[in-house]
Amino acid sequence: MNKFLTFGTALCAGLCVSLLSACSSTDSGGSGGASGDRGTTHSLYDRVTTSGKLRCGYILYSPSCMKDPNTGKLSGIGVEVLEKVAEKLSLEIVWAEEVGWGSMLEGLQTNRYDIIATPVWTNANRAKLVDFSKPLYYSPLLAYVKAGDKRFGNDVAKFDSPKVKVATIDGETAEVIAMADFPKSQKVSLPQLTDVSQMLMTVSTGKADVTFTEPALAISFLKTNPNSIEPVKTDNPIRIFPNCWTFQRGQYEFKSMTDTVLEELINSGFVDKVVAKYEPARGTLYRVAPGYIKPKP
Repeated sequence: MNKFLTFGTALCAGLCVSLLSACSSTDSGGSGGASGDRGTTHSLYDRVTTSGKLRCGYILYSPSCMKDPNTGKLSGIGVEVLEKVAEKLSLEIVWAEEVGWGSMLEGLQTNRYDIIATPVWTNANRAKLVDFSKPLYYSPLLAYVKAGDKRFGNDVAKFDSPKVKVATIDGETAEVIAMADFPKSQKVSLPQLTDVSQMLMTVSTGKADVTFTEPALAISFLKTNPNSIEPVKTDNPIRIFPNCWTFQRGQYEFKSMTDTVLEELINSGFVDKVVAKYEPARGTLYRVAPGYIKPKP
């Protein structure tokens, strides 16, 4: 009788160990990669470092990401800095897909690409769904009206009126600002894949009264459309946004790896040189402040 009890006890103990081992294996083997652990099957870090390839979605937006119409080659601040990051990590860049502002996050969540190579502005809505790298640089946003339009003076509060039309793009930051700060205004909304410069064109042709964008883009627009728009002069920008790469939430190891190389490139002066290379006019893009204080002599 004691033999049977002893055998039964041992068998039960063995089954428990096996079950615990199986549960442990399942937990570490990939329930979605939210933790970003190296043992997670769906870890972005694992996928990228194992394949040696970084699949990139991108949005055409000057000066972050531009495409040569003849060769199809991409250039811009986000493109050039990310190519340098990939080089340092011995990764191959794969330009997987051009996307729009409203659809870019869906592609990340369905694993069509690993990262949005065009640095985007962070906001609360996006933070619920994705993670961001450290900023490459910052963009001030100003209000732009048709050249010669003096109706608003320096008072942006006048935009919040049913008589005022604001040019926006579905899912783009101008729409977020219009909804949050000027809810009474009319929205002249453009489709997701519309080039952001079309918001300025909509204002310059009188189809809308105002839009919100960064000086770098407005200066580029004025080169081909001189004397068409002008900024509303205020003491401070409407917004200041960090420009960050975007990827799936919870991928800590991938973020840590990317941020480490990006910080190295910022501290070496490489990022500043790239920003200066593509900056339409000096001072239109804000640099990342150093994370240290230089000792006084």
